[in-house]
Amino acid sequence: MTRRRRSLLPRTILLSAAAVYIVLASWGGIWERLLSPIMPDVQEYLYPRVGLWTLTWQHCVLVSVSSTLSILVGMGTGILATRSFGRDFLPAVNSLVSVGQTFPPVAVLALAVPSVGFGAEPAIIALFLYGLLPVVRNTVGGLEAVTPAVREAAMGMGMTELQALWRVELPLSAKVIMAGIRTSVVINIGTATIGATIGAGGLGAPIITGLASDNTAFILQGSILAALFAIIADAALDIIENQLGPASTQAGEKEDGQPQ
Repeated sequence: MTRRRRSLLPRTILLSAAAVYIVLASWGGIWERLLSPIMPDVQEYLYPRVGLWTLTWQHCVLVSVSSTLSILVGMGTGILATRSFGRDFLPAVNSLVSVGQTFPPVAVLALAVPSVGFGAEPAIIALFLYGLLPVVRNTVGGLEAVTPAVREAAMGMGMTELQALWRVELPLSAKVIMAGIRTSVVINIGTATIGATIGAGGLGAPIITGLASDNTAFILQGSILAALFAIIADAALDIIENQLGPASTQAGEKEDGQPQ
């Protein structure tokens, strides 16, 4: 199966989910049309405090900032832990990032709020810690999967350790690392909804308001949009992941006479 065929499904999912999201976020009346037949007693169907696109932007900021930090720190930590001078710290690194994900984000928020106050900052801290584990684990796993013979061949060609990492090891492990990034981002999209409890905004705001006011329409509004957000991000990252891989794989597909 060619790379283009493998990416056809995520492209279809991406376009479909994006189209549904645009309709639900832009046309407020659709919520009443969809929910009134099954919830006739609800007085208000559309979340009134902030526009849905504003909530989407707030959610996007929370996820993008925290995920960028998780990716930079996670990849950097994974790379350092697989180098000759940092290999002794690999068990400690695995233990620390595992604790970071097993520690509940709500507990991190409770500890961070007294230090940095309410708003986006404590939510970003919690999401950053929560998203580290998949990135670190996949970075370490991808780099460790590169055989010693490949490293030795690169060094034998006159490359330094840094050049071998950049030109050989990272390209070979790119798909594995990207899979960890994809998992981290999707986790953060779902977890970011708890940020609304401390005034961080985002798509969790309708959910929290709906729970407080016993309005199921608000809960569904935030939940459905957050789920679509995660599907869109996952499909987009899946497309990027499908484009990555060793050059030998691309060459093999060209030899088969299939389009790229």
